[in-house]
Amino acid sequence: MANLRKLKLLRRIKVMRGRRSMWQSRLVFWVGALAIGIVSVVFAKAADWASDAFHDVTHSGRYAFLIPLILTPAGFALSAWLAFRYFPNSQGSGIPQAIAARHFRDPESRTFLLSLKLAAAKIVLTVFGIFCGGSIGREGPTVQVGASIMLQAARIGGVVQAKGLILAGSAAGIAAAFNTPLAGIVFAIEEMSRNFEIRANGAVLTAVILSGLAALGLLGDYNTYFGSTHDIMTGARDWWLVVLCGVGGGAFGALFSAGVLWLTMRLKRWRQAAPLPRLLSIAAGFGFAVALIGIVSGGLTFGTGYNQARAALEGTSLPPLFFIEKLAATFLCTMSGIPGGLFAPSLAVGAGLGSTIGLLLGTNAGIAALLGMAGYFAGVVQAPMTAFVIILEMTDSHQNVIALMATAMLGYITSRLISREPLYHGLSRAYIADTIRHQRNHQRGEGASERGAHD
Repeated sequence: MANLRKLKLLRRIKVMRGRRSMWQSRLVFWVGALAIGIVSVVFAKAADWASDAFHDVTHSGRYAFLIPLILTPAGFALSAWLAFRYFPNSQGSGIPQAIAARHFRDPESRTFLLSLKLAAAKIVLTVFGIFCGGSIGREGPTVQVGASIMLQAARIGGVVQAKGLILAGSAAGIAAAFNTPLAGIVFAIEEMSRNFEIRANGAVLTAVILSGLAALGLLGDYNTYFGSTHDIMTGARDWWLVVLCGVGGGAFGALFSAGVLWLTMRLKRWRQAAPLPRLLSIAAGFGFAVALIGIVSGGLTFGTGYNQARAALEGTSLPPLFFIEKLAATFLCTMSGIPGGLFAPSLAVGAGLGSTIGLLLGTNAGIAALLGMAGYFAGVVQAPMTAFVIILEMTDSHQNVIALMATAMLGYITSRLISREPLYHGLSRAYIADTIRHQRNHQRGEGASERGAHD
């Protein structure tokens, strides 16, 4: 009897310890999700400040509009150098890094792509890039930041299955950045994992809800960055917008995506002979071109593009060539090697494309901009549901649901016909290869050290 009681007591102790460990892990996870929301709000405020500061600097005198010719290339070169020298893998959007990290099981490889150090650098350098006039956004970088925070929470909480938590952190980052919880979930399923992982869906939902609540509580309903339109599709001419914005947006999005993947490989090979000098020349040269485009466009292509997209959605027609200028500026920024995303600039390009098509057809400017955003964004990322849900939630355009879905699908189909490889997954292959190379070099270094110690 005494032995039986001891056995029962031991079992109760084990159960209590297991439950305590489980609740500790959950608590750490919840804190991580809330932290993503808070950091996203700080990131958004800092990006707004940087955009306003750039505007003030370039409008402070008669010849102040020429300041970007110095500020932008010099700032791009400094940002690229810092990323290369001190914060490798902080370059670009950040979404490819999060996708690549899910391919590795060992903590060292994941830390090479996702860490709190990289997250902090990503925020600071993206904000700096916006201050220098870069046509970049903060939404993609928030994915890498969110995944890094959640991965750190997994380490602290002793969670072994970090792969699903990277997915959850990425979804929470998108949800908090755009204040679009449904889009965060769809993005995790469609773009990050390309399938629905049953074991991870609860974590994704919880992370999205908690990060969204934190962002909403601190900053309120801030998805009005892109404005909204309450216009409704009416005549047959409006429905021609669905076809033209879908096919045209998908084609331009595919050309952007294919161009980025093609030129990324060529520039990477060209830099191998002299990595740092050639990296700096690319950053400064592309930065100067971005400055020229910005000056020619009257300053419209500088920054994220929030204001231009909002104006288009609210019925103000953008200049006919704005979408070409913004696309070129965003392409150059993406290839320059500086940290920064392309979600917001791509939505601005789409709004400009739709605005131009609307001018040609003589249709409602707000609806044209809305559908242009859906077609072009779906063409760039080749994730039609993510594009549709993000734009639907951001603009509160539920009355145009069918038109939005049809445009996004047309954009996706057109893009797939032109460019077979999705942009972020194509870019992630380079990060996977770099991580494997880093692993091998590290192992060789350890092997050499052991042999030296043995000798």
